[in-house]
Amino acid sequence: MTKVLLATVAVIAFTAPSFAQQDKTTGQAPPSGASSFYVAQDTATMKCHVVNAQPAAGGNMKAIGTAHPTQASAQAALMADKTCKE
Repeated sequence: MTKVLLATVAVIAFTAPSFAQQDKTTGQAPPSGASSFYVAQDTATMKCHVVNAQPAAGGNMKAIGTAHPTQASAQAALMADKTCKE
């Protein structure tokens, strides 16, 4: 019984990392030559805009969602977002 329990624990210990969710690191610059677009919201007026640089932390603008590879996809995300004021 002990051998079966130890074998089960060993199998779980070696396979658990393969089931872990991969986190995407935010705040990293895109690879050189690539550009990213963000939906940014002004915290005072609650209006949103598409910008080509990630808003700085602690500023009056905050990023809504993740980076978009094209301006068109960022614009589509802006239109679909319900938190932005018209």
